[in-house]
Amino acid sequence: MQYDKSLVIDILSQIIDAVEIVQERCSYSKCEDDFYYTKEGQEKLDSICMKLIAIGESLKNVDKITDNKLLINYPNIEWKKIKGIRDILSHHYFDLDANVIQEICSEHIEELLITLKQIKNDLGNN
Repeated sequence: MQYDKSLVIDILSQIIDAVEIVQERCSYSKCEDDFYYTKEGQEKLDSICMKLIAIGESLKNVDKITDNKLLINYPNIEWKKIKGIRDILSHHYFDLDANVIQEICSEHIEELLITLKQIKNDLGNN
């Protein structure tokens, strides 16, 4: 099945922008307590979560547009978990564990950004 590559590239650009914002906002915190104990930290956590929801939803859209045939070519990223965090944040926000968000920021966001840029580049070169 052929899909609209320019649409996917546009969505990837939006996701990349969102990931870069998450990365910048995550730099505020060195541990999950930084999110809990100040108003600024709580606002950062809320804004990061909103971006993570948008990222997850947009990745679901990429899968839908590409009939689940694009992201699977980049197995170094746990796409299912990224899309799943969207559902958790959307439906169980008050059960949020800031430690999970801190872990995403410190251990996974950079690799996601690199991979998204690679996918965008690969699509642009085909």
